Order: sequence, then structure tokens, then C-alpha cells
Amino acid sequence: MNYICSGCGSSYPLESNKWKCDCGKLLNLEYEKKAIDFSETSISRNHSLWKYIDSLPFEEEDVWEDITLGEGGTPLIKLSENVYAKAEYYMPTLSFKDRGAVLLIAMAKKLGIDRVVADSSGNAGTAIAAYGARAGIQCDIFVPDSTSSKKIKQIEAHGAVIHKIPGTREDTAKAAIAMVEKTNSFYASHIYNPIFWEGTKTYVYEVFEQMNGELPDAFIIPVGNGTLLMGAYIALQELMASGQIAKMPKLLAVQAEACAPVLHAFAEGRNTVDAIKNSGTIAEGIAISAPARGTEILQAIRDSGGDIIGVSEESIMDARNELALKGIYVEITSAANYAGYLQYLEKYPELKEQKVVFPLCGAGIKSN
Repeated sequence: MNYICSGCGSSYPLESNKWKCDCGKLLNLEYEKKAIDFSETSISRNHSLWKYIDSLPFEEEDVWEDITLGEGGTPLIKLSENVYAKAEYYMPTLSFKDRGAVLLIAMAKKLGIDRVVADSSGNAGTAIAAYGARAGIQCDIFVPDSTSSKKIKQIEAHGAVIHKIPGTREDTAKAAIAMVEKTNSFYASHIYNPIFWEGTKTYVYEVFEQMNGELPDAFIIPVGNGTLLMGAYIALQELMASGQIAKMPKLLAVQAEACAPVLHAFAEGRNTVDAIKNSGTIAEGIAISAPARGTEILQAIRDSGGDIIGVSEESIMDARNELALKGIYVEITSAANYAGYLQYLEKYPELKEQKVVFPLCGAGIKSN
């Protein structure tokens, strides 16, 4: 198992503690995977994401057994005849980021790491802190000083050291990277470390299983740094490679209009994403003005025949209120997904007759 540079192809062992290649490009993960036997996983007494162990970078008996909190196995809620919402707020720390965090911290534990650094708008930091506490690993979590106070309290409750950084989400990342380079700590980044995606890809496995061996026509996925979208894309590639699906569902991405660098790049037909000014959005979880994996996000959307749109601040709040009246209370960022679905219906009326799944990424109590 190695890190592989997405640019020059250089290979690094996981023990190298690399978070990017010497050439400056970002790293992907390479290891031998087995096709999942869904006839077995569907009847497993293990309802966590670890029932997909054959396609994860761990052994059946491994350090993850002492770190797992039962993450995964979230409900698929039917909203209408063809529309389903996957309730990721059922996770132990109340967001989908648990999927990646448990794998990343389990790998850090396996490598003998005793200190990790992470930067986050809140949810990833909470998840890293929680699993770090389980693993006995010290966590330094960097967050923007504008982060929801509820998320900060949750991170602190797990014993992590909070570093509040003035400025943008990108300023927060720079501060975290500076500490990583100064202390040679393990960078538990949900953006830079591809092990995180190995966890988020299980989102698609679960949908495939919950839909009895089928997938929806489209996945609507929020995009800030692209953590869930990239995990979904990996899972779809694996299902295609194993012959378990013949065609990829469309990946329909959603950004907040006030901070939509990927949308601008996609609309202009570019293969790279330029940094933009964040005009300020209530969807703090996707307020990323310079996504490090922008090129890969664009490729995933295009390879699936997908699209990307931006949603207004008003539509996000309207969508949150509408979901609440359906019995579903999500954090503000999560409501952008439903707002995106409603807008996609206007752009693609045929979606009304097609199956669509979108995530309810985080619980409503996370937002101030």
C-alpha cells in the first residue's frame, strides 16, 4: 500500500508521513482491493461501514476494531416516489465526516502516530477529535474563528486542542500546514490524505445495497473540498470495474452561489479551479474558495456526465425550513443539497421521473 503522486507518479510508503509529493502535486492511494460480495454484506450482523472490509485498506482483524463507533449504516429516507435522502446525521459525531475520519485515525494508530493535525470548518475536525480520543492520539484542530460555537464545543469535548484562525478557510489550512511542517506531525487532512476518501466511498456502497443492487440515476452531492464527491466517484469506479454496475450515475454537484469556484471553472470549460473571493455564505461547510482537489473534482463530475450548480442563500434557508416540516432537521450546509435538488428539477425536468439520492450531511443542532 502506497501513496502515489497524481502528477509525476512517484510512490511513497505510508510510513513516510507524506501529505504531498516532493514535486508539489497531491497524493492518491494505491492498494489491492477485492470486489464486495453484496449478497454477504446485506445479511451481515455488522451494520457499520466495516462490513465492506474487503474494499478497505485494513485487515478483518486490525486496529479499527478498537476505534470504531459503529459509523455507517445510515437510513435512506424516502421523500417522494423517486427522491431519497441519506441521513448521515445518524453518525456518531452527527455528520458524514465520520466515514473518512475513522479510517484516517485507524491508519494513524496502525502507523504508531501519537499526534495529528487537522484543519476543518467544523465537522471533519469533530470527527477527527472523536476518533483521536478513541485511539489515544493527541489532536490539534484548526478552525476558522467564524466556525459555529456548537461545533467548537463538540471538538473541545473530545479533548482536542482548538486553534481558532482569523480569516478564511484557506488561512486556517495554511496555519495547520505550518504546524505540520514545523512539528512533523501526521496531517490528518480530509482534503490531502486520500485514506479519508476510502471511508466516504462507503456512502455509495450502502446506497447500492439499500436499493437492492441498483443505484439512482443521479447523486446530488455538496462540494466544498469535494470529500464526499471524490469518495463517491471512487466507489463508482470500483463498482464499474467489478462489473456490478454497467453505467455510472450522474454526479450532480452543488455549491453556494456566494462561494462557487468549481462552478465557475466547470462553466468555463477549464480543467483547473482558480481561487475566488468568498462573498460569505451561511453554508460554512462548503465555503471553500480554493479547493486543493479542484481538478479531480471537475474530472469526476465530467466523467459521470454530471453537472454543477450554485444555490442562493435564501434558497438554502427555504430548503432547511421545508425539510424541517418533513420531520428532518439538518444543519444549514446540508440544506444546500435539497435546495440544489429543487433547482436541478428546473434545469432537468426529466429528473422528476428518475431516482435521485442526496445526503443529509449533518444534524441541525450543529448550526448556531
